[in-house]
Formats: sequence, structure tokens, C-alpha cells
Amino acid sequence: MSFDFSKLLSVAWGGWTTTWPTQLLALIWLAWLASWVGASFWQGRTQKQVMTLESGRYRIPILVGGILFTPWTAEVLGEKPLWVFSNTAVYITALIVLAGISFTWWGRLHLGQFWSNTITHKQDHRVIDTGPYGIVRHPIYTGLILGMLVTGIAVGTVTAVLGAILISLGMWQKGRMEEVFLSKELGEDAYGAYCRRVPMIIPFLAPR
Repeated sequence: MSFDFSKLLSVAWGGWTTTWPTQLLALIWLAWLASWVGASFWQGRTQKQVMTLESGRYRIPILVGGILFTPWTAEVLGEKPLWVFSNTAVYITALIVLAGISFTWWGRLHLGQFWSNTITHKQDHRVIDTGPYGIVRHPIYTGLILGMLVTGIAVGTVTAVLGAILISLGMWQKGRMEEVFLSKELGEDAYGAYCRRVPMIIPFLAPR
């Protein structure tokens, strides 16, 4: 029996990802994902990281949110959008998503080899408080949350919106865990003072 790869592809790539104009958003996210994964080899040596079981506190909501966010969930449930954006509205949404993605890349490039996909203490790690890190403490999460939320709203299905919210909550939880970890690793005087000076996720809010 031969395996029909086209059926698997139609499940993985269908729904709002193949329907114009929301297909434009899917292409933007695919390009971001490919570039992000490709750059993952550029990072410094890890000295210490949060244990896998502890990381489940943010990984689980991100995983569940990611499943809900994918188009095949709506396909399986037979879900229809609650609203349909016009081409112009999706183009505006795409510009917002690109702004969010650009902010993530600014944060990652500015962080350099201190970047990691997990919560880690890198060799020679220090507090970075310049560039985007002078605007918010987690510019990568800020950009991703912005992009995810507006994409979920543009798609318009309950599962996509709920998925975007869960992913955002997972990133917020990861940010909180990261701050507790780095305050211990880098010292309360250094990282704690930074947290009291710069907002966490949303720019211009009072730090907390």
C-alpha cells in the first residue's frame, strides 16, 4: 500500500492558510519560522537551563494553542469564521504582523549569542537593557504575541482566536519564569533592577 502524501499535505496545509487573503498571513509566518529555525544554530554555550518538567508550565499552553491555531483543527470541527476580513483589512493586518516579526528579529539580533529557545543561563551572560530591551524586557514575546493575536482575529474562527490567546499566555508565563530564573542567576541587584525599570511585554506601561 502506497502512502498518499497529498492527503497529509491537504490536512496540514488547508483552510485559512490556502484561502486568500488570509493565505498571505500564513506565508508570512512560514517565512518567519524558516528564518527563525535556520538561525537557531547561532547561540552561545549554555551553562544552566530550566528543567523540562518545569518548562511544561509554558510549553503546554503554547502546544495546545498551536494545535487550535492550525487550520486543520477548524477543518475537523467544521468551523466557519465568525467574520470575514476584506482584502484591505488583511493587508493592514499583514503590516501589523510584519511589524511584530520585525520586532522579534530586532530583539534576537540585539541579544546575539545570549538568545535561546529555552530558559537558559548562557556563558558570560549579562543583562541586556539597550535597543528593544530598553523598550520591553521581552521584545521577542511582544512581537510574537502581537502577530499571533491579530492573525487569530483576522482568521476569525473561535479556535484560531483561542489558540492565539493560549499561545500568548504561554509566552507570558515563559517570560515570568525566565525573570525568576535570571534574577537568581544574574543577581537581584542587576536583573531585578532592570525589571523595575523596563515594562515586561507592553511598551510604555509601568514596570511590574
